[in-house]
Amino acid sequence: MMKRIFRKMSLKRRLWVSFVLLTVVCISATGTYVSVFFSREMESQATQTSQDTLNKTAQVFDERLRNIVVSISTLMMGEPFQRALRDVQAGNRVDYYNRLSQLQTPFAQLMLTEQSIDSVLVSTPIGDFYPTEVKRNLATRTTDTEIYRQIVENDTPWGTMWVEGHADELFSRPYPVVSFVMKPLFDTKLEDVYVIVNIREDHLLDLLQAHLMEGRLRQMVVNRSNQPVFSSVSIPERTEELIFDKIGSSASGHLEYKTEEGGTFLVNFVSLGMNPEWVLIGYQSKAELLAPVTRMRWTILTIMGACVLLALIMSSMLSELLLKPLFKLRNLMFKVEQNHLDVRFESVFEDEISQVGHKFNRMLQQINELIAEVKESEQEKRKSEIKALQAQIDPHFLYNTLNTIYWKSEMEEQQAVSGMIVSLSLLFRLGLNNGQEITTLRQELEHVTQYMKLQMMCYPELFDYQVTADERLLELPVLKILLQPLVENAILHGFQELSRQGRIEINAAAEHGMLTLVVRDNGIGMDSQQVERVLSGADQQKTSYALSNIQARLELYYGYKASIKFDSEPGVQTTVTLTIPMQEANGG
Repeated sequence: MMKRIFRKMSLKRRLWVSFVLLTVVCISATGTYVSVFFSREMESQATQTSQDTLNKTAQVFDERLRNIVVSISTLMMGEPFQRALRDVQAGNRVDYYNRLSQLQTPFAQLMLTEQSIDSVLVSTPIGDFYPTEVKRNLATRTTDTEIYRQIVENDTPWGTMWVEGHADELFSRPYPVVSFVMKPLFDTKLEDVYVIVNIREDHLLDLLQAHLMEGRLRQMVVNRSNQPVFSSVSIPERTEELIFDKIGSSASGHLEYKTEEGGTFLVNFVSLGMNPEWVLIGYQSKAELLAPVTRMRWTILTIMGACVLLALIMSSMLSELLLKPLFKLRNLMFKVEQNHLDVRFESVFEDEISQVGHKFNRMLQQINELIAEVKESEQEKRKSEIKALQAQIDPHFLYNTLNTIYWKSEMEEQQAVSGMIVSLSLLFRLGLNNGQEITTLRQELEHVTQYMKLQMMCYPELFDYQVTADERLLELPVLKILLQPLVENAILHGFQELSRQGRIEINAAAEHGMLTLVVRDNGIGMDSQQVERVLSGADQQKTSYALSNIQARLELYYGYKASIKFDSEPGVQTTVTLTIPMQEANGG
């Protein structure tokens, strides 16, 4: 198939295709290799860089959480805390306020050392111990909080427990906190004793922002139950698929996933050492990452386009140099196709192409002679057909008119008969037009006016008429007997069954070099589609004899430049529009 197409191409086109294919193949191969290599290299480096960043952030984050755990452990090993636990062990409630007062200094030191700690509460059966400088929400008991519910539900052995970001129910604080729950360090196991540490969520977020916001990398921290660790940060869509289907129980790694919208993201993740159930995730758009590669591809395409253009120019110059005489002959043939038969081939060379050009000249001369003979024959044929069509119209109209005059004379309406005979004689004089097919617009309008006068005498009160025309158009030459058949159809077919008085309006106007003749009546209307089929020859039964004659005469005299248009609305009106080229009319 490709071989056949290549063989059908011109020589110049084949040179173009060869140059362009060679250029495109070379540049495409080089550009594709460079693009793929850089894409993979950038993706690999970005993945490694992101993983290193996440590992560093996870290390810093773990270090902060570890410092908090160490600070709490130091608090619990202090003597004030141990004395409070001994009272809890003994069930001693008498010294509760003394122990609460003694713990204020360790609490203050703890919160001063770790400023991310917002509040501390030691829940015991003899009462809660907490920094008194922090306003306790007395309306909420410890056992009524979400933290306590999670402590109860966690029936497995544990030493510490982390609770994701939530509103502080124990203290009246306006910002969310992340809670850390730890069992006390004591000689014996104490039931229902917990140390609850509330850490400000915004401090932890600031820590992440400081280490993760590098370039296009974005981050989030979630647990393995697909819940956000920080309540003020929402999880992007399809995180559930990331966590359960791809990350699973892995401690760290990277993956690639596509969104439902078609976007692709590179994802790195690492679990935190202080709480392996928390996963630090970093993700970045692959499209944004590879934007430089995209720009490089556009650069390659630009270079390819420039090289293709250069190849086209060079091949065009080469083919023009080698095939200039042949192109000249081909251009002459194109002009002949556009009916420019006066062109001739000239060349100073005596090669094979010049010999073909001389034979081409002789062929054009013979074609011109043949065309002249055909034109002369067609003109005679055209005149004969026009006269034959006009001869077909005259008997048709004469029969209708004489029949009307006969019945008027039978009824002894001598004055009416006399007027009709005068109008008929004037009608014949204008229609004969000294044997000429072309008349003036003035005479054509007078011809149809006399016809309408005759019909009004035949059918009193049946209709009235109005003829309007621009005075400047009255001397324009037009083909005769165009309007009378249209008016005849309006009277015979439009008004016969009309309950109201009919009206015929004739208007002549000019626009854009075209003369427009409009005949409009308010008769019963007609099927314009049927008339169109008759005029086009699709309907073999000639139901509109006069209209088909007009159509044929317009085609014979004016050709495709003239047109006849029908617009009819049953029961309302019928409009017939004749459009004639004025230049053709002036030229006879």
